[in-house]
Amino acid sequence: MTTILNRFDGRARLLAYALLNGGVSDAQKMFTKQRGASTQFFLRSFLNTLCRDEACLDKRANSLTTKPLVNMFSDAFKCDLLCFLHLIHPGVPRDSVLSLLHCLTQEVNKKPWICALITQLHKDIGSEDLGKGTLLTPQCIVDLKGLCERFKDSQEKGVWDLYLNEHWTCELSPDNQTDLEHKKRKREIVCMDTERNELHSKRMKLDMSASGLTESEKLTVEESNANTLQLDKHLEGDSPMTHQLPEEGSLCWDESYMPFLRVLNECDSYQLEMLCGILRLAETPEPTLPHFCSFLLALSPDLSHSTASIIIKHLLLGKVLSLTEPASRCLVTAVTSLCSRYPRPTCQALIEPVIKAGQTDNAQAELFCRLVKECLESHHRLFVFQMTLHGSWNEGLLSVIHALLDLKIEPSEELFSLFTTQLSRQSPQFPKSMKFAKIMLTVLTKFQSYMNASRQHTLLCCISFNETFLKKSLQAALKRISQ
Repeated sequence: MTTILNRFDGRARLLAYALLNGGVSDAQKMFTKQRGASTQFFLRSFLNTLCRDEACLDKRANSLTTKPLVNMFSDAFKCDLLCFLHLIHPGVPRDSVLSLLHCLTQEVNKKPWICALITQLHKDIGSEDLGKGTLLTPQCIVDLKGLCERFKDSQEKGVWDLYLNEHWTCELSPDNQTDLEHKKRKREIVCMDTERNELHSKRMKLDMSASGLTESEKLTVEESNANTLQLDKHLEGDSPMTHQLPEEGSLCWDESYMPFLRVLNECDSYQLEMLCGILRLAETPEPTLPHFCSFLLALSPDLSHSTASIIIKHLLLGKVLSLTEPASRCLVTAVTSLCSRYPRPTCQALIEPVIKAGQTDNAQAELFCRLVKECLESHHRLFVFQMTLHGSWNEGLLSVIHALLDLKIEPSEELFSLFTTQLSRQSPQFPKSMKFAKIMLTVLTKFQSYMNASRQHTLLCCISFNETFLKKSLQAALKRISQ
């Protein structure tokens, strides 16, 4: 990369280096510092160098060829470059920018974001060739439209639907349109089946309560039942394929919607937060969670750390926070599967918020102990242990701490000192707690190498508050360390 940077002269090299190593923010700061009377010339030199043809090896043809210097940089650099030019476009030389965009469009396998940024820059400089196009690729429109229609209430159309519908007819290929029509018919059948079930339920409730009604009210109920039966027959007549519908547990996701999830890898954090809100991931029914998670785990490449964190937060955090009894099998399956693939995002987006909110009750603690034992490696367990050392403790959190200590984590001296200090602060609150006593016993038996004189004194003070039958065992364990 140093060889490539040497192609630039003076200030242009500094700008290229800032883009390469610091991204858009650093490049903009560098540009602001260098701005002067010769800004146009400086930018023109920078852009012309990026457009210069350079010799390179074509691996597919196994021969020497040439391509613009800009195409020898990474996709991340290209995105940062286009974003930077978008921010400063009023002062850029238009012809040089057009030459750069022409070079970038020569790439065969352009990323969707690069295509969108190229189109945006054409709009910025008023190019008549490509400036009138949409920023969304046809495939991206298909993916987003499918997601929005699949989860968003059809009666609450928002800006996504309005925007996508503007380009729907003109930008989709006939194959895509046919495929979408098939999916739309399928969704309509599902909706009709759901409506019929709701009407049947309503009719049953009315029948059950009719015994306590007046004669005139009973007539009204009978009329309502007759109308409902007529509507049932009408729906059955309109949907001859209802016997082919999948069972309730699979209505949320099936294989036909798998391609739509590819868009998750194309979004930045802000866009993904918006998309998760539109799709109402937080409202995903628990029975469908394992099926949905299996599709997430099948995505290639893997989700980035930030993307996985946002999805886990929206999909699982609310459900875990609201637990008042042991988690369902479906919720456990979903959490453990995502935690095994994305352990650190799960720790940050699911475990840490619950601990910080002070809502690690027995149901949450049972789930977290399972994650600690089955899904997390030693460094992730240490990460969770660090989370537990802030704020107040409760019986549920004590279960998690004991599970972590029982697995023999290896904290640093500083972290262990913080832990013993926290033990001292919390001991007056748990004089009769067996869980707190077991934590101290585990510390005295499994962490003897950490026991200096100061920590022994701290634990002696903690034991003095203890009122459980384990107190003698704790005193004996401490005495063995002191000898």
